[in-house]
Amino acid sequence: MDLLSATDWLRHRPGYTYPLAVAFVGLTFLLRLAASDYLSGFPFLSFLPAILLASFIGGAGPGLVAAILAAFIVQQFFVEPHNIFWPVSAGQWVGLSTYLINAAIIIGLMEMIIIAHRRQSRLRNELNGFNTRLEQTVVQRTAELRHEMEENAAAQAQVRQLQKMETIGQLTGGVAHDFNNMLAIIIGNLDLAQRRMTGHEDPRVLNSIQNAKDGAQRAAVLTARLLAFSRQQPLAPEVIDLNKLVGGMSELLRRTLGEQIRIETVLAGGLWPSFADLSQLENAILNLAVNARDAMPGGGHLTIETANTELDERYSRMHSEVDAGQYVMVSMTDTGTGMSPDVIERAFDPFYTTKGPGKGTGLGLSQVYGYIKQSGGHIKIYSEIDRGTTVKIYLPRHVGAMSARLNAAGAQPIPQGSVNDTILVVEDDENVRIMTAESLHELGYTVLQAASGMEALLLLEENREVDLIFTDIVMPQMSGRQLADIVQEKWPAIRILYTTGYTRNAIVHNGVLDHGVSLLAKPFSLEQLAHKIRELLNVPAKMEDEST
Repeated sequence: MDLLSATDWLRHRPGYTYPLAVAFVGLTFLLRLAASDYLSGFPFLSFLPAILLASFIGGAGPGLVAAILAAFIVQQFFVEPHNIFWPVSAGQWVGLSTYLINAAIIIGLMEMIIIAHRRQSRLRNELNGFNTRLEQTVVQRTAELRHEMEENAAAQAQVRQLQKMETIGQLTGGVAHDFNNMLAIIIGNLDLAQRRMTGHEDPRVLNSIQNAKDGAQRAAVLTARLLAFSRQQPLAPEVIDLNKLVGGMSELLRRTLGEQIRIETVLAGGLWPSFADLSQLENAILNLAVNARDAMPGGGHLTIETANTELDERYSRMHSEVDAGQYVMVSMTDTGTGMSPDVIERAFDPFYTTKGPGKGTGLGLSQVYGYIKQSGGHIKIYSEIDRGTTVKIYLPRHVGAMSARLNAAGAQPIPQGSVNDTILVVEDDENVRIMTAESLHELGYTVLQAASGMEALLLLEENREVDLIFTDIVMPQMSGRQLADIVQEKWPAIRILYTTGYTRNAIVHNGVLDHGVSLLAKPFSLEQLAHKIRELLNVPAKMEDEST
């Protein structure tokens, strides 16, 4: 078969095979003439090798040409009488017939061998092609499987991280709830102690109480950050003056970032107000500042700038998620290592971080992004490698009057209550309930207490003069929201003020407080309680009903 394969190229070139067939017959004729003394008989037998070679080289066509040419030569030169093609005797007919039969057998056998060889070559080529395709398929499928394994491993890692974060979130939320109850007791009682002082006490006692209050307030801030981390702190949007916010955070940022980072603020004159959740915006700015610090391990310069800006239709078309309009912008620019375009593209993806293992969860920027988008704003990163990074936050401009909270110059006096206003305190924690009731008594209100929702409903049946219910949300058997729903159905004029140290979506949907819902988060000070109670009681019942 190797010889057949080696001569395949000749079979595809008839211009060579037919002349070779004639040459084989001519060569045999010359050899026959040269050996006539030794080969006196069987002249046809001498030409069978030439037919075999011609059939082998060229197939049936050249073999047939060789057979006919050999028969003619034998009849002309080696069979008596000479120069006569057709046999003249029976013996000659037998010899010619035998020759032709043998030639036909040789040509047929060689043709079958060639056909079998061609089929084998085709099958071999198909097999080689199949093997090649199989190898390619195996390589491709191996790459796909490897990619699927990597994706699966990444997905499993992300699921584990999500489960871990969820577990930590549940833990921090539960701890924050209990911790906030304890802080509410501490802050409330310190407020009462401070309020009941006559002014003749030892100044050291006053300083001690104030220091205790400051420590409790710092603990309350820490608890709030835990709730923000666990995404269990609802958004409560309000009108914000970004200049005052940035100016007020400057000292906090300097302490947080360290002495190696020089902070500069550039505050725009005539800055428009914006409408967002104040605490979450503070967390967003703090998150971005910490990221900037990490990008400047050897120290650097952080510039915080505010400005009024307008994102036009062209910008909106380039960023489909942005609505054209007027925005208040706060930008943070560092002189750090910068980001590549690939990193910028994935910067807001959850769990994506360029920090080393154990140095970042990859949730900071994604939380900032989610908060900004939830507030109807926009966030954009501009960066170059070794040239620094600028992160710009755009919050929608608020059109309307500024809130008293932002415009008030100095502390407002604590509003006093009236014995004509009756408040029902519903709280399952006895210490928190007693502290809250004492605080409201101190403010001048008439106070009723209930340890559960069912007890509160019984008291309401007996006391129809209740103006406001101050209820915890998370309580056994009946939650504060369930209690409020029943109360508003039976006594729609009664106002509801919720308090909690931990929300479980009872009054929160999509991370924002339900419309018309009033919440005073734990821990709260006496001043905060007084302002919130007075704020609700001053709202006419009709307006309250319409808002809810």
